[in-house]
Amino acid sequence: MSLLFYKFSAAIVLFLVTILAVFYPFRAKAHPGHGHFLDFGDAFASGIFLGAALFHMLPESSTQLHELFPAITYPLASLLCAGGFLLLLFLERLAVSTSKHELTIPYVLGIVIIIHSFIEGSVIGINTNLVTLSIIFLAVLAHKGSESFALSMALSKKTNITLPVAILIGVFSVMTPIGILSGTSIGTYVQATEGKIITAGFNAFAAGTFLYMSTLHHINHHQRLHEAESMSEFFCLLLGLCIMAVIALWT
Repeated sequence: MSLLFYKFSAAIVLFLVTILAVFYPFRAKAHPGHGHFLDFGDAFASGIFLGAALFHMLPESSTQLHELFPAITYPLASLLCAGGFLLLLFLERLAVSTSKHELTIPYVLGIVIIIHSFIEGSVIGINTNLVTLSIIFLAVLAHKGSESFALSMALSKKTNITLPVAILIGVFSVMTPIGILSGTSIGTYVQATEGKIITAGFNAFAAGTFLYMSTLHHINHHQRLHEAESMSEFFCLLLGLCIMAVIALWT
C-alpha cells in the first residue's frame, strides 16, 4: 500500500467516523455521557498526542530549525509550540467567558475543535514515516469519536439542527480530510524545494495544540468522581505515552 493511498483511506475513514458520531445524539436523543469505552479510548489517544508532541514533533522541529538557522540560539520551536498551546487555550477560555450567553458556547467549542481537527489531519498528511503515521492515525480515530460526540451533545442540548448547526457540523466533518490533503501537499512541496522550514514550523505549532488537547483540555472534559475511573483513564493515557516513547527508539 502506497503512502498516498494510505493517507487517502485515512481521510475517508475519519470523515465517516465523524459523520456517524456527530449525528448520533440528534437521532438517538442520547443523554450526556458516552460510556467508559470511549472515555478510556480518548485517554489513550491523549497519551498518543502527548507522546507525539514530546518525542517526535517538537524534537524534530527543533533539530530542523537549528540546521536551517545555526546562528540562532533562541528556541524557536518552543516559541511556536507555545503559540499553538496558547491559541487553543485562548479559544476555550473564550467559550467559558461567554457562559452568560449559553447559546454561543457550542459554536465557540466547535471553532476550537475545528481548528484542532485541521491540525490533526495536517500532521497525518505531512508525516512520511509509516509507523508513526499509523499510530497517530489510530489516535486521531479514537479521539475523533468522542470529540464528535462531545460537540454534537453540546449542540443537541442547546438547539435543533438548524442551518448554522448543519454548517458547523459539515465544516467539522471535512476539516480533518482537508488537513490531510493540505499536509500531503505541503509535504510534496517540501520534498521538491527542500523548504524544511515549513514542516519544522508547523510541527512545532501542532505540537503545542497536541500538548493542550492531551493535558488541559483532557482534564477539563474528563473530571471523574470515582478514583478508580480516574486512575484507569490515567493508565490508558500513560500507555499511549509509552507507546510513542518506544516508537521514538526506531524513528
